Amino acid sequence: MKISRRAMLQLTALAPAMRPLFSQAPAPPAARSTVSLVRGEDRRAMATAALQAIDEQLRPALAAKKYVLIKPNCVANPNELSATHADTLHGILDYLEPRFKGPVVVGEASSSDTMQGYEQYGYNRLAAERRSQQVQLVDFNREANYKVVPLMNYDLHATPARLAARLFDPDAFVICAAILKSHNVLVATLSIKNMCMGSPLHSLAGQTPRWTDKRVAHNGVRQTNYNMFLVAQALKPSWGVALIDGYQGMEGDGPAGGTPVDSRIAIASTDFVAADRVGVEAMGIDPAWPGYLNYCGDFGIGQYDLTKIDVRGAKIADVQRKYQLHKDIERELQWMGPMQELPARIG
Repeated sequence: MKISRRAMLQLTALAPAMRPLFSQAPAPPAARSTVSLVRGEDRRAMATAALQAIDEQLRPALAAKKYVLIKPNCVANPNELSATHADTLHGILDYLEPRFKGPVVVGEASSSDTMQGYEQYGYNRLAAERRSQQVQLVDFNREANYKVVPLMNYDLHATPARLAARLFDPDAFVICAAILKSHNVLVATLSIKNMCMGSPLHSLAGQTPRWTDKRVAHNGVRQTNYNMFLVAQALKPSWGVALIDGYQGMEGDGPAGGTPVDSRIAIASTDFVAADRVGVEAMGIDPAWPGYLNYCGDFGIGQYDLTKIDVRGAKIADVQRKYQLHKDIERELQWMGPMQELPARIG
């Protein structure tokens, strides 16, 4: 078989990023997973109930950790719908209060000013109100501690990205506090996208030169899907539980400028891929469309096969709402098609 020079250059550039996939035996298929699905009218209580429904899976893991790290989706955006609600964090803390006596860190690396986002969304008040749980607000960008992971840039070159070190900390029980949202590149953003795009760091205001490794991870439609998969692969050993707040999801111009959908659900699972699969179903989205979730399922990062997911609580069919997707959805789905000279630059 004859390989073109261009194809050879692409394979050479991708080799460092793909090495983790081939340096060990292929990952075995994921086992059956359990996902709790709660429907209700109280956001805070629903978050607590979703975690309580899988309590027997969480307690042993919590007991082995020194602190809890809650990773919200805090985009520091005027649209409050785009960020994890403070009541969701209260609901998580309500679950933790009788079960975990160590400190709790709320940590994020927002694409803008994380501390400003904390203040805007009321997280500062949350920390003050939950002093007994030793709640601390942390900006990963200001901490500036990182682990380097090779990703793929827009030109298909392997490029290092600095990811927040706390998200790899073996002493932390990591809780992902995500939202149901449409997305302008990846179709939908739930728990895995929250973890993967919240981990790359950027420079602080006034620093020179200015840089952001979020642009390494988030570029062309094919590249971004593959990069989310690579970051998920790196982060997975540290994941504790995903809690997806679907009390009020976002449709249309997500992940920041969309409009509300009153789904009135909460989803929780120790398997982030399975949690996202249930979330995709609840949003009425074709599960074949989010490329990064299919990659994660295919390579054993979690269970994406709905027939192998045990749903506790509400039935998916009873809570399903058809979310309006981003206007660029046809371009987003080009990750599936044949390779062009350069994929569309969207998002």
